[in-house]
Amino acid sequence: MHTHRASARRNWQYDAMTVDDSSRAELDAAPETTTATSSHYAQLSPFHNMTVDQPHEDEAALVPVADDPSWYRHAVFYELLIHSFQDSNGDGVGDIPGLISRLDYLKWLGIDAIWLPPFFPSPLADGGYDISDYKGIDERFGTMDDFRALVEAAHERGLRIVLDMVMNHTSDQHPWFQSSRSDPNGPYGDFYVWRDRPNEYADARIIFVDSEVSNWTWDEERHQFFWHRFFSHQPDLNYENPAVREAMKDVVRFWCTTGVDGFRLDAIPYLFEEEGTNCENLPATHEFIADLRAMVEEEFPGTVMIAEANQPPHEVVAYFGTDEAPECHICFHFPIMPRIFAALREESSHGLREILAATPPLPKGGQWGVFLRNHDELTLEMVTDEERARMYEWYCPEERMRSNVGIRRRLMPLLHASRREVELAYALLLSLPGSPFLFYGDEIGMGDNVDLPDRFGVRTPMQWDDTPTMGFSDAPQDQWFLPGISSPTYDQRAVNVAEHATRPTSMLNWTRKMLNTRRKHAPFGFGDMTLLWSSDDAVLAFLRRDESETILCVNNLSTEPHSAKIHLPGMAGWHLYDLGSGNAFPDVRDDETVDITLPRHGFYWLGVTFLEPESEEEDE
Repeated sequence: MHTHRASARRNWQYDAMTVDDSSRAELDAAPETTTATSSHYAQLSPFHNMTVDQPHEDEAALVPVADDPSWYRHAVFYELLIHSFQDSNGDGVGDIPGLISRLDYLKWLGIDAIWLPPFFPSPLADGGYDISDYKGIDERFGTMDDFRALVEAAHERGLRIVLDMVMNHTSDQHPWFQSSRSDPNGPYGDFYVWRDRPNEYADARIIFVDSEVSNWTWDEERHQFFWHRFFSHQPDLNYENPAVREAMKDVVRFWCTTGVDGFRLDAIPYLFEEEGTNCENLPATHEFIADLRAMVEEEFPGTVMIAEANQPPHEVVAYFGTDEAPECHICFHFPIMPRIFAALREESSHGLREILAATPPLPKGGQWGVFLRNHDELTLEMVTDEERARMYEWYCPEERMRSNVGIRRRLMPLLHASRREVELAYALLLSLPGSPFLFYGDEIGMGDNVDLPDRFGVRTPMQWDDTPTMGFSDAPQDQWFLPGISSPTYDQRAVNVAEHATRPTSMLNWTRKMLNTRRKHAPFGFGDMTLLWSSDDAVLAFLRRDESETILCVNNLSTEPHSAKIHLPGMAGWHLYDLGSGNAFPDVRDDETVDITLPRHGFYWLGVTFLEPESEEEDE
């Protein structure tokens, strides 16, 4: 007998994965029993150095790190800032030993890879993306021995480590730049782009329009202008110089020897400049990235390269390279993200359908990277002026919430603390083509602090428990790297891991269940996507399928319940069942359609299967 057909149909809407809050089913059992260690921090949270039991029978097992060369295509990435995750020594600054003590929490949650933004020595004028030493570690965060221990401990748990590699620029405090400005004829004199007059590359846009007026800045010591695509304290490296290219390849080699599993290549569209162009996505840039990939493949096979290229999809796809000259394994799909947020306010699937239809096919072995929020502002560079104005109106009621061309808010406050909307946004993130990238704290609905300058408002310490120091540090808050959230709605008394872990219907346990469901179904990582016709513009429906499984994803973008007719070409008579509960939905009719009714901001992930006649008879 077919197991999905055995479930009663009468409760198919109630028992589906997403239901009304008033009748929401219990999501998961309480967290596994933990065993405290001798660590002082074991007393602060059930996830400090905990011993994790074997996965439950309904949980998909993690494949060992070395056994899965395509891991990045079905992985869930989790970005965290070391300085805000866990302080191990009581100085108020999160550090690498602190992160090691929290690895079991990340494994329990169900993520596959940890993305670490820069932790290198830096003046921190741009949150660490202004690097002054590519081969060091800021002493506040730990030592090289600590980092090697982190990689080893992560790998023991089946977790991978991905580093941010800032390829385009350095800090103006980097020894290379200091030498370049003081000794123009020395070995580093040509490591940066210097000119006597600031009139070249006039077609290159200014990226940080709210803080910079030019891409050129005068240097009083060298008496020349230097080129920078970002802040004026971040001079661009001169990739026309072969010594620069070799120096950056050597930096990548250095970190590869520590055993890291990949790199997010920051701001790579801007590596080269050429007069008469916008100085983005130039052929020379692609040649260098392909050369870097070839070096990594030869010397450190299996290391993944991720492209941070905030460009339209038809331009980003070039960063996958070609069969003859592959470049990056993953490319971030920036334009999808703002259209998810726009769809929730427009209550229309039009914008999402449009950008998905404009997304080129993935090359062999390639994968998109998709996200809702991260350490930066919610960037609005890849939308029209009219779309940007609407996004500001919907999501940015105060001018101080803006940063550069974007909005500096975390996910939960951005969506006005609407659990329904957050869940729907996550459902889209986890089911659309691509590997999802989560941001630390969003799994418990952490808030932000817009009173902090620049992007620091979304980078506050992780809220582990409800104590005054949040389980983050023994130091008083006035000694912390960044202060904790103080808003009564979002402070640690209202939002913390320890409380969420004990409540089956919490955001944390819901997220964990969703990640586990996603892991068990290969089409979410490897499958194709087919947009489907829906009779209701507020209902977005699509198929994810590979050679062995088909999944129907249906999403209601409206604030009201909706019923829509969905067309499933070639699937007349096929059967639908909920991936979460296994309960049956109505079969696809002879006209290849099915009616789906969804609650407001509801969604379904439905298995689609065709049963042989003998299975039908056996069922009867």
